[in-house]
Amino acid sequence: MNVEQAAKQLEALGNPTRLQVYRALVRAGHAGLPVRQLQERVGIAAASTLSHHLRRLILTGLVSQERQATTLICRAVYPAMDALVGFLADECCADAGCTTRNDAA
Repeated sequence: MNVEQAAKQLEALGNPTRLQVYRALVRAGHAGLPVRQLQERVGIAAASTLSHHLRRLILTGLVSQERQATTLICRAVYPAMDALVGFLADECCADAGCTTRNDAA
């Protein structure tokens, strides 16, 4: 992962509402959530507001959507989440000479 991609994803997650939406999708697992259920779970009254936040998460590759008949299913993109977390942790203590991340604790 490059710095620009990580910055875009972190910026998207820097909004409290988007972070709440993303966490709800991560908690939902690979099955994801229908938009209406996500809207209820997060407590966003206006569908257009949820749509705006989802769009930002989709553009950064953190969320995907799939239409199943008349239902739109939203899912966290776990490889993208793993890449972002890995990007943040890969160089943990690199300049301090640690051999494992647990050494820093």
